[in-house]
Amino acid sequence: MSPSLLAILPLLLTLILALWLRRTLIALGVGIISGALIIAHFDIMQTGGYLAEIGLKQFYSQGAWQWWHLNVLLAMLLLGSMTQLLARGGAVGQFGDWLYRRIRTERQARLGIVFLGWLVFIDGIFSCLAVGHVCQPLSQRYGIRNEQLAYLVDSNASPLCALLPFSSWGPYVMALLAGISFLPISPLQAFIEVAALNFYAISTLGLSLLVAWFGLGFRPLNTSPQMPGLSAMIVAEADTGGNPWLLALPMLTLLGASVGLTLWSGAQQVVSWDLAEWLAQADIGASMRNACLLATLVTLVMLSVSGRRMAELFGDLSHGVRMITFAIAILLCTWMIGAVIQDLGVATLLASWAKLYLSAQLLVAGMFLLCALMAFATGSSWGTFAIMIPIGGEIAHTVDVSLLLPVLGAVMAGSVFGDHCSPISDTSVLSATSSGCLPHDHVVTQLPFALIAACAALVGYQLVNLAVATPLVWLAVVSSSLGLFALMARFYPPWPRLVAQT
Repeated sequence: MSPSLLAILPLLLTLILALWLRRTLIALGVGIISGALIIAHFDIMQTGGYLAEIGLKQFYSQGAWQWWHLNVLLAMLLLGSMTQLLARGGAVGQFGDWLYRRIRTERQARLGIVFLGWLVFIDGIFSCLAVGHVCQPLSQRYGIRNEQLAYLVDSNASPLCALLPFSSWGPYVMALLAGISFLPISPLQAFIEVAALNFYAISTLGLSLLVAWFGLGFRPLNTSPQMPGLSAMIVAEADTGGNPWLLALPMLTLLGASVGLTLWSGAQQVVSWDLAEWLAQADIGASMRNACLLATLVTLVMLSVSGRRMAELFGDLSHGVRMITFAIAILLCTWMIGAVIQDLGVATLLASWAKLYLSAQLLVAGMFLLCALMAFATGSSWGTFAIMIPIGGEIAHTVDVSLLLPVLGAVMAGSVFGDHCSPISDTSVLSATSSGCLPHDHVVTQLPFALIAACAALVGYQLVNLAVATPLVWLAVVSSSLGLFALMARFYPPWPRLVAQT
């Protein structure tokens, strides 16, 4: 086997196993070990030493602690704990009860589902679970189909998290961006600019608002009536009032502290009043860690005051740590395989091949489709981020450095699109089950709207690739979305409204 093919073998194994097994962690582990074997010339002792070395370097390297990595891990642990505190402590249910008593029309109910998804921005999985369960009584009261509820839940979970640096996705993606040595700006600035180029996520949020406003539904797969007895029971339970601040105050604390501490850390480093300079110099890792810690403490205090026992709170914290362990394991493996790929020179090799064989005029749109296919097959946007952000960045840097951020935006958008449509995605399954419908029904009825956003995004990325001015690109994206939406409205009229349960 030639040296080039041998160097690329760990990456191929990672991609093949991720597609075949649909287990990102196993795929990453095999890639790390096989790459270490190649680097150590298949010497077992040297392989073990190399693995220990690159593992240690993620936390302590060249006589200094790697505070970015440590802060990211701490922030993720705190966010995982906070989500479980809110879910298991009754804060989500209390907010749902409060919201339920203030909705008066079917349109308000649909918009309420969307806006609740925007409020619960902390994590995609948490949003799917919380919003679906909270809004089931609301949807049944106003005759909203479970499939439409699942669409509104799913469309305002992962797409929103992909745009917000202070969601649980922010530290993860910024850690991957920080690993790109030639990134011309800070990871936070890069995340913000990449988010602004995530045409799919932005289009999906906009389409969900249109669906909520106009009541455009989906053709039912099962028109059997819902069970009125169950609906009446749920409505009766939800009609007992509720305290919205158990959920709202921790979320507002997280949002306000994230923004405030980030700007404050940057302001300490510069003498000007330029917000862009503050963001560029901000210590986003420490700011996120401290904001998550503050929000978690606020959550603990509020739940304690509301009557939750200390033993239950500690149990919730422990459960949150266990729930986030898998995501942390993926992130650690991502950092390690990045080190292995760098030592093998894989990114440079792929970039040189891309420069020879990949058309620069199709780079951004092609990267969107490639990542969409991979995320659809694996059911994991985070796993696709882990593999494709470093590689996509290296290819863009070699082919056309001006396309670096658009390519990263296409990687993010394609990964979210593929995950959004995948029947094996955790968010797809959780959106469906928490909304009371089958995952297959949810995926099938959501697919036409996801394809509208994807087609609009594809148009936008191709125009970006052709160096079209940004305002014209956005005009094309918005026009494509609205045109396809209007065309679909012609053939997909609103479902017959279910009889409201009172």
